[in-house]
Amino acid sequence: QVQLVESGGGLVQAGGSLRLSCAASGPFSRYAMAWFRQAPGKDREFVAALDESGVTYVADSVNGRFTISRDNAKNSVYLQMNSLKPEDTAVYYCASDLIIYMDARRWRYWGQGTQVTVSS
Repeated sequence: QVQLVESGGGLVQAGGSLRLSCAASGPFSRYAMAWFRQAPGKDREFVAALDESGVTYVADSVNGRFTISRDNAKNSVYLQMNSLKPEDTAVYYCASDLIIYMDARRWRYWGQGTQVTVSS
């Protein structure tokens, strides 16, 4: 089993930065990892993912501003968020599976989420 715990969310002004962390248990190094986000009343949206080799995928909406990375020694995945915009406001979730999917519904393991609020 894989368990995930997100941290690092908070309130930030537009143009600011945050780094989200996801601490994992289980066979972390064999799994792909991803970040999704969900605003109230909206579907869970793909943000970024990376496979077990470090190959990354980033949504067009955040490309150039967000970076996903992993540290296998710490069993953690990170999302560095720069140049934040009010439309980035959402609950951000960490996900894990053996395969990368763009569809949130396909991912097996999820954290509880961390709130990111960007003020204008």
